[in-house]
Amino acid sequence: MVKNYDEALNFIHGRTKFKKSDHLNRMRKFLELLGDPQKNISAIHVAGTNGKGSTVAYLRDLLMSQGYTVGTFTSPFLVRFNERISVDGEPISDATLISLVNRVQPIVAELDANYPEGGPTEFEIITAMMFLYFKTQVDVAVIEVGIGGLLDSTNVFTPAVSVITTIGFDHMKLLGNTLPKIAAQKAGIIKPDVPVVAGRLPQSAMQVVKKTATANKSPLYRLGQEITVKIKSEAGWQEKFDYHFGDYLFKGLKISMLGDYQVDNASCALTAFILYQAQKKQAVSRSEAVSSLAKTVWAGRFEPINQDPLVVIDGAHNEPAVEELTALLKQRFHDNEIYILFGVLADKQHDKMLATLRTVPNLHIVLTTFQGPGSRAVTDPEELSAQYQDDQRIEVIDNWQLAIGTISQRMSAEDLFLITGSLYFISDVRAFFKQP
Repeated sequence: MVKNYDEALNFIHGRTKFKKSDHLNRMRKFLELLGDPQKNISAIHVAGTNGKGSTVAYLRDLLMSQGYTVGTFTSPFLVRFNERISVDGEPISDATLISLVNRVQPIVAELDANYPEGGPTEFEIITAMMFLYFKTQVDVAVIEVGIGGLLDSTNVFTPAVSVITTIGFDHMKLLGNTLPKIAAQKAGIIKPDVPVVAGRLPQSAMQVVKKTATANKSPLYRLGQEITVKIKSEAGWQEKFDYHFGDYLFKGLKISMLGDYQVDNASCALTAFILYQAQKKQAVSRSEAVSSLAKTVWAGRFEPINQDPLVVIDGAHNEPAVEELTALLKQRFHDNEIYILFGVLADKQHDKMLATLRTVPNLHIVLTTFQGPGSRAVTDPEELSAQYQDDQRIEVIDNWQLAIGTISQRMSAEDLFLITGSLYFISDVRAFFKQP
């Protein structure tokens, strides 16, 4: 039995991170012994290579605008572990977390002793705690997939709506090295007769999703097909767009998170919300939907954390996300000098990520390092820099705190300072800027 918060976290983080398996039997057995809480929730399931967190945030605010109590399950956290399991945007309390750990601990011990494959992993335990908590606390949950979909430990319930935001190259050791293989894993969240919302997926990936949806008799609603969006001229720190889906036409929608990809995320969320309301035979309040989208924020997604000089953090941590980030920089900041502090985990496509960033003309890049999560290594900035010896815009400053000070001194008032490469890295940076 754990007695305090630190002991609870130590129990969770002390578990095995990953066990390769081609089924979810252990997770299902775990939940069965806990009374199958996942069978007693109403939820929307969100998968995708990128855009999951933002889509969850838009959905949370849309659902809350209609009076629902909304649970969200996300990963990783930026400030504190409790963020991962939240209700109406408020992280789970320490006391409740301790209580949930004590609830699952005896079941974990039983499975450790008796289950052929051993007991549950860290993420399986967190997922089970989430289901237990949401069963009694929320009207509806928005549940983000951890990795993939088909074999993810969240994939043990039947949602009201499934959402697949994007599909690109990431986690390839686990999901496969082609887009159709990765798509097959993401499409694994599609359930019989449950509607599916899909973002702008590559053609080869969309074919897999469409085939899976058809096999499950699941209605499929695709961005750019059944859902149409027209982006308007931007004004200030916002995006403006028109949205059309079925009988719903919203003109001049505004969101505060920058990037065409955020328009896509908001559109996927709005569609999933409309479908959810239709299932519940509830009306959609247009005015409240419009205002909720306008106010939605998600920490670490092109988030300004300082104004003078302008410092922005972004959790782009794979090649598809960096491509979107690069497009945003070229579109919105082509008249600004851009300084980038870049730190990335070693198991990511760091060379391709840097190559993409280098296509921004008005750019200065500082490569750095940081403390990675657990045993995961961070890319050596010197080794990465050696690939671009002829590019005078690239330098190395190992200490990221020193790098922030150095770059800030070089900047003028009109410049942009962007810190990116890893959600774990920007979590540390965000804490650094927010400290008293």
